[in-house]
Amino acid sequence: MYRFLLTPRWWAINVFVVLSIPVCLIAGTWQLGRFEDQVDSHREQRELAENTGEARPFDELMPLTTETVGRQAEITGTFDAEHQLLVPGRTIEGDIGFYALTPLHPADGGPAVPVVRGWLPGPADASAVPAPPGGEATVSGALQAAESPSEITAPTTALPEGQLGVISAASLINVLPYPVADVWITVRDAEAPLTPVPAEAPTGTGLDMDAFQNLGYTAEWFVFAAFAVFMWFRLFRREVETQRDAELGLHPGGHDDRAGRGGSGAPEAPPSGLSGPPARAPVPDREGAPARSGSPAPPA
Repeated sequence: MYRFLLTPRWWAINVFVVLSIPVCLIAGTWQLGRFEDQVDSHREQRELAENTGEARPFDELMPLTTETVGRQAEITGTFDAEHQLLVPGRTIEGDIGFYALTPLHPADGGPAVPVVRGWLPGPADASAVPAPPGGEATVSGALQAAESPSEITAPTTALPEGQLGVISAASLINVLPYPVADVWITVRDAEAPLTPVPAEAPTGTGLDMDAFQNLGYTAEWFVFAAFAVFMWFRLFRREVETQRDAELGLHPGGHDDRAGRGGSGAPEAPPSGLSGPPARAPVPDREGAPARSGSPAPPA
């Protein structure tokens, strides 16, 4: 009954299904692995950002990578209180406030490092920010990557003097008279009334749209594999039913067995010479003349 599976048509179908199913499963598993990697990376970065372990020297963590963002760094230098900046429109736990950013000149003479000493609620007010420590100081905090304007929801342009919209070397080079490192540090222990600014995971390590696209692609590949199996069984079932109908003499179109043997299904015509009713013999009229077989003539 299943000899049709050996026909060229079914060989092509079988080969296609046998190859497509593992390809779909491998592709789906790979997309799922990429999603899980991003989940693990996001978790690691969040744990790293919340880590309050031993700080490492700033120079050892440079240049900055996704592996070093969020790690605790330690640097010694002198604060530049004259060029302190306020970063308005920053939110912590639902409250809008501003950062207090003070450049730190490292003791080794390298580029200045922006240090966010803390956050205060309300509009930017320089008088509410305590003065930074005088003389040489050692700062410990989470190392952060430079911000991008596209990631900031607060206004970043047309700000008053003494305010900054984006924490990055590209922005600071326009307001500071010396080179600045393209990283910044958020201090671990802020001086009252300042609140420490929580560290953030680097861009590309969070559960963004790209991560959920990988999850969607995973579902698509698994659906493709299931669809290939479903279509194979459907085609197989139709082929079996067609052969079974042929064995029983059933054919599509509603023709009977006579039609299947070549007939048209219409009733047979009678033999030649027997079609129609038999002719009646003419009946003689009263004078003995044969009667007309046609219709009577109209009256004169």
